[in-house]
Amino acid sequence: MIERTLSTTRRGLIAGAAGSLVAASAQAAPAVLPMADLKKEADVACLYHCDYGDHARFDQTLNNISNHYSVYGADPFALQLVIVAHGPGVKFFLSSLEGSPWKAETIDPKVFDRVSDLAKNGLKVHLCEITFQRNNLDKGKVRDAPFVSFVPSGVATVAVLQSKGFAYLKVG
Repeated sequence: MIERTLSTTRRGLIAGAAGSLVAASAQAAPAVLPMADLKKEADVACLYHCDYGDHARFDQTLNNISNHYSVYGADPFALQLVIVAHGPGVKFFLSSLEGSPWKAETIDPKVFDRVSDLAKNGLKVHLCEITFQRNNLDKGKVRDAPFVSFVPSGVATVAVLQSKGFAYLKVG
């Protein structure tokens, strides 16, 4: 399995997008984002904590993120939003639930389309590597999107982002 490390400065993301297209064909899973690379890059920054698998609750999270962006005119330089997903929350970012603890469930593909639309405003998604290890999940089943990355630990990422000035929101 090929993994890569990702630096996520806003200007670096734009410059790196072209290179990512070339590397995408060889990429087996999203990039691994080292904890040291987590940065606050806007005056207003917020993390949405998703450690739940409830579909309605995740839908409400996406509604809240959409409303959050609407207040700032969808300006990715005025507002920085991140979803940190671990536990059952990672299932919303898988291309298939086969071989997972949620294999009997179905997820409407339009849910990820909504996430992708929000990512056009700068939304980033950080998935917990520990969740994938403990549940024997294939990291290659994560939907291929440049705004999705792995972090070593979801809960540690929540704490690090809060220490850097991110507000904390959790629906439910």
